[in-house]
Amino acid sequence: MYSLDINFLNDRAGARPDAGAVRQQQSAPSGSYAPAIAGLLVGLLLPALAGGAWLYLNSQSTRLTAERDGLKANLGTLTALEAQITKLTTQTEQVKAETGALAGVFNEIKPWSAMLQDIRDRIPSGVQVEDITQTDAPPATAATPKGTKPTAKLEISGIAKSFNDVNDFLLTLQRSRFLIAEQTQLVSAQLRDNPTQITVQTGAPGNAANAVQVKLPQIVAYKIQTNLSDIPASELIRELDRKGAVGLVTRIRTLQSKGVIQ
Repeated sequence: MYSLDINFLNDRAGARPDAGAVRQQQSAPSGSYAPAIAGLLVGLLLPALAGGAWLYLNSQSTRLTAERDGLKANLGTLTALEAQITKLTTQTEQVKAETGALAGVFNEIKPWSAMLQDIRDRIPSGVQVEDITQTDAPPATAATPKGTKPTAKLEISGIAKSFNDVNDFLLTLQRSRFLIAEQTQLVSAQLRDNPTQITVQTGAPGNAANAVQVKLPQIVAYKIQTNLSDIPASELIRELDRKGAVGLVTRIRTLQSKGVIQ
């Protein structure tokens, strides 16, 4: 006997699933996760990138802050060094000014002993110097020529045998480097009786009747005015040395060796 096994459910139209639909349903789950995975990756990647960027910027900020602090420290050191250099420069300029002023004092000194010796060496045999007076230099004014300064004035007076002797004395004084030639001039020269008296005893000593007064020739009373030269002493080394100003010459040569005076 035959047995029939009939499944009416499979025979119903539309009851049996389509193979393509089944495959579609089976493949659908694997494809539906791709956007989610991509979103998940993007969601994880963005915070990671943000965190990395934050860490990088933070490290850069820390480095720049350290560099800034280092530059500030260096700037403070340089500022202190600059202040110290400025202070030393000021002190150096002050010392130079004081040294220059001291050198200027020595450079303006002209010992009276040297100048008098120079005048003495220029006196002709027929001339006598009786008096030398000095008048202090007047203060500088607007009328004073630029580059010059007032100097002390000398007045030399005495007697001479003749006008020629006075003229010779004037010319020799004008050649002195201690005096200003253009301002060395004869103020006055006059004949007068010779104040020297000579008595000749012709008879017995003690008898006034035997004494004869000898009248000497007239003499010339002169007066010469001049001004001291403003030539620095460093340029008068040879003259000062010859006139015996050894101390001043030694000081000036010491200053020259140190470069204080040229």
